[in-house]
Amino acid sequence: MTAPVLALLASTAQAQLGSFNPPPGPQGTFAIRGGKVVTVSGAEIPNGTVVISGGKITAVGANVAVPSGAKVIDATGMSVYPGMIETGSSVGLSEIGQGAVATVDISEVGSFNPNAQAFFGIDPHSAHVGVARVVGITTVVSRPTGGIISGQAALMNLAGDTPPKMAVVPRVALVIELPRSGFGGRGFARANIAQQGGADANRVRQLQMDSLRALLRDADAYGKAHAAYAKDKSLPRPARDVVLESMLPALNGQMPVIFVADRANDIRDAVTFAEEMKLKPIIMGGEQAVAVAPFLKQHNVPVIVSSVMHLPSREDDPYDANFSTPAKLAAAGVQFAISTGDRGSEIRNLPYTAGMAAAHGLSKTDALKSVTLWPAQIFGVADKMGTIEVGKMANIVVTTGDILEARTDTKYLFIDGRQVPLDSKHTQLNAQFKDRP
Repeated sequence: MTAPVLALLASTAQAQLGSFNPPPGPQGTFAIRGGKVVTVSGAEIPNGTVVISGGKITAVGANVAVPSGAKVIDATGMSVYPGMIETGSSVGLSEIGQGAVATVDISEVGSFNPNAQAFFGIDPHSAHVGVARVVGITTVVSRPTGGIISGQAALMNLAGDTPPKMAVVPRVALVIELPRSGFGGRGFARANIAQQGGADANRVRQLQMDSLRALLRDADAYGKAHAAYAKDKSLPRPARDVVLESMLPALNGQMPVIFVADRANDIRDAVTFAEEMKLKPIIMGGEQAVAVAPFLKQHNVPVIVSSVMHLPSREDDPYDANFSTPAKLAAAGVQFAISTGDRGSEIRNLPYTAGMAAAHGLSKTDALKSVTLWPAQIFGVADKMGTIEVGKMANIVVTTGDILEARTDTKYLFIDGRQVPLDSKHTQLNAQFKDRP
């Protein structure tokens, strides 16, 4: 069989699989030499070398010897960064949000689904994967949405043809969306809603909050019963309940809880509720986090800021109200990470979102940390990723310039020590149609 025919068959097979993401190569030994190494954790190395072997970073420095047999990548005139982490997405769970319901799998029926795991629903062949990693995003937190307890988010690398091959932490956080307090709208509309349905709305909210408390307390009792049985087999064996069991890591402090909240009152309520139930909260959204920054600092609660590119929500807000939120949180000493807040298709804008924050008061150093080191710290994986240090996972990006600038191109990409081809649905469509008459 001729080479062109084989190539056609391979192309057809890929199309049938529906994957736009070329698979990464094998783990090997690589030496990225001659570029500016931005370690994030320490000083930049103007002319440095990064050695990768067995999926890990094995050496970093200005005078690092290149191992025998290593594949050398000349990064002269380029910059070497750790891969970026997008923390507010639903990558792999939602493909076409409008008009193709069958491609959306981000929520389950019902209000309480703590046992629903994003890990099992992720599509490794989503077109959003290749498009995101081309800009230097190597890892995402993909989370379910909807209901009051939405389920469990997963921390995934953007390389691999099955979820187990992509997973860094399959169950990284529980996601809770507390019922919102107060009323929406402005002026007369707000007053009218308050008069007509305020009491009913508050009653419904209180019932939902009571149901959530009862479920968490049942889970706590369930965990204690099983712990007692493990110590004393003479006790009656408790029945197994997958719903209650799935909440134990959060109740035991082993898993943080993402609370989706934008308004100042809702942020306060989430933190207060978390303390009442002894949970470790992470605020997702945080549009009005600046208004409660001292409160967040006092309670040591981190924020995933997903509103940087939003329009101001109030008529008298300055134009840069959301652009400047990260800078103001940094000044207040609140730990945060920056996210696009998009489900998948626009997470490719993560570097430019952080860049916008840098253009409105946040230092460039902190802007870079907000999409690398700080999200890794917030989700408890800073020992694995987020910086270029010996022993960490080799998620490395080599670029032509500042990774947060739109003019920058990615030249080389490594995820888990595997070199990843920089093709995506966008490049494939460009190649297909660029010469069309």
